[in-house]
Amino acid sequence: MSALNPTGSDLADALSPDDESIKLREIMNRMAVSVSVNGKGPFRFLIDSGADRSVIGDALAERLSLPPGKTVRLHGMAGARSVNTVQLSSLQVGSNTIQGIHAPALSETYIGAQGLLGVDALVNQRVLLDFEKTTMTVLAGRRAPPVDEDEIVVTARRRFGQLILAEADIDRDKIYAIIDTGSQVTIGNTALREKVFAKRKNPPPTVPITLISVTGQATVADLAVMPRIRIGGVDMRNVPVAFTDAPPFALFGVSKVPAMLIGTDVLQGFRRVLLDFRDKKVRFQLRRSSAADIVFKD
Repeated sequence: MSALNPTGSDLADALSPDDESIKLREIMNRMAVSVSVNGKGPFRFLIDSGADRSVIGDALAERLSLPPGKTVRLHGMAGARSVNTVQLSSLQVGSNTIQGIHAPALSETYIGAQGLLGVDALVNQRVLLDFEKTTMTVLAGRRAPPVDEDEIVVTARRRFGQLILAEADIDRDKIYAIIDTGSQVTIGNTALREKVFAKRKNPPPTVPITLISVTGQATVADLAVMPRIRIGGVDMRNVPVAFTDAPPFALFGVSKVPAMLIGTDVLQGFRRVLLDFRDKKVRFQLRRSSAADIVFKD
């Protein structure tokens, strides 16, 4: 489970536990989709393409009087912990309905919405993230929309349901890039850090930041600027990456090779991103002002 809120510098104040009004405004400003639970709703759920299972907010679970379910082991960005679940008769998003779910019930403060849709609810879906309109949409229909001229289509493969890009590299050396819409920051493992910076005489400075998972657990990462990454023919320069050997890297089997979890901070460099779980593709649409590369920071 990988929905993260970074703390550090200006963000620390926004996540202060003493200011619930700021937290609630932050929740309402994030992109979400409408979801029905047991035929009731709609409710605001975030889409977390890095999570293997869906989650419901504890306040919503109480409001719907959902019966308790089994205890499960939940793997998050900051570690694993046992959590209680509630039983959902049905969870509907778009044209897809999942039945008989045991969903972890977690604090909506850390989720950032009334729930999260994991890949268990997205396996046959197409999700459009429109950063220009700040909307997130689950597309209906069995056929994918036509490809626009300014779209770049990248083939992916699924591992535990997550989309792993087949066309991502650093200096022509392939890396594993996993799309993680639940994370507000892009995260790299130690192997990636060594690949990028080990041979440099003067590696860039790092800033420690704290990442808060949906379970409320915290882990510290070193934020640094990665000079370049290439995804599907697009050069992305000066990409901020939080480096830490987070548990998902081991879970996905990429802890020993250069890998990164691409969060929404990088995805929003594009105009739109279409996650096609059905056909295992990711479509990136450049912003109208974009050239052949995307520069995130001077």
